[in-house]
Amino acid sequence: MQQNQTTGQQNQMNVMPQPPTMVSTKDQLYLTDMLSWNLLAAKKAHFFAGQCQDQELKSSLEQAGQMHQRHYEKILQHLNQNPQPQQQKPLN
Repeated sequence: MQQNQTTGQQNQMNVMPQPPTMVSTKDQLYLTDMLSWNLLAAKKAHFFAGQCQDQELKSSLEQAGQMHQRHYEKILQHLNQNPQPQQQKPLN
């Protein structure tokens, strides 16, 4: 238990005051995945909403699709509003 409290305190002390000026390859892959997941979820929800006969279910699927589309657009907005950071160079 004591070790968990110490680890939690260390994590709180490592807060970055501002984002790094470079995007690591791992970060870039994660951002690409987030965009892909949200776009795919929006497309699937829209497709299945079009297949539904139940209006309540159709409405719920449309709302879910719109939510994923907003998330996709918000991520793009954050990426486009800030100057493009340099990508980390591989160590060869």
